[in-house]
Amino acid sequence: MPDITFTSIFGTADSLVAGITSTEFLWCCLASLVLGAVSAAVYTFRHDHTKSFVVTLALLPLIVQTVITLVNGNLGAGIAVMGVFNLVRFRSIPGSAKDIGSVFFAMAIGLATGMGFLSLAVLFTAIVSAANILYALSPFGKQSGPAKTLTVTVPEDLEFDGMFDGILGRFTDHFELTEVRTTNMGSLYQLQFQLRMKRSGEEKRMIDEIRCLNGNLKVVLGVTPTVQGVL
Repeated sequence: MPDITFTSIFGTADSLVAGITSTEFLWCCLASLVLGAVSAAVYTFRHDHTKSFVVTLALLPLIVQTVITLVNGNLGAGIAVMGVFNLVRFRSIPGSAKDIGSVFFAMAIGLATGMGFLSLAVLFTAIVSAANILYALSPFGKQSGPAKTLTVTVPEDLEFDGMFDGILGRFTDHFELTEVRTTNMGSLYQLQFQLRMKRSGEEKRMIDEIRCLNGNLKVVLGVTPTVQGVL
């Protein structure tokens, strides 16, 4: 006798879901929930997050698994689902690279469990989670130091082009003049540099040498706001 849970009221269905028992489906759901929780926990490791996104990430494998189970073997349903997803327009703020990668991670888990490959889903989750944590703990991809913004005020009659290159070349790995603007009714210029220090603790020496060239006018050095990495 067929399992009534997976029997369509519309009669015969092309989907292979009719051959799945309730026990098998529940095992897949349990695997999706557990592995989804693992992927969400890995996402929170050393990463700023919100509860709503973490909960959604934990539930995403179960949702994808159910969709894949329903369209498995049914070409028409698969095309229809793809069309529905194409109609969706997300109005939220673009996520970071890690956010989008975690969503794909959760979807891959749901695809595996939806096809019934529970062992593969567990192995895949373990490999990706371990690699994610190792990369987070290692210096791989980490910048040598925080980017900083240097603002130097100079008199309007001072030829500032290239004046500070020698000092910045000795104290920084790289520097770039990004902005020049007038201030104080045009009697002063403000030069803004983006730079990265070679060694920490040398900021005072660098500023003192700059002050000797700009007539002891205002010099400001601060950390550049981090730009969120997006895909």
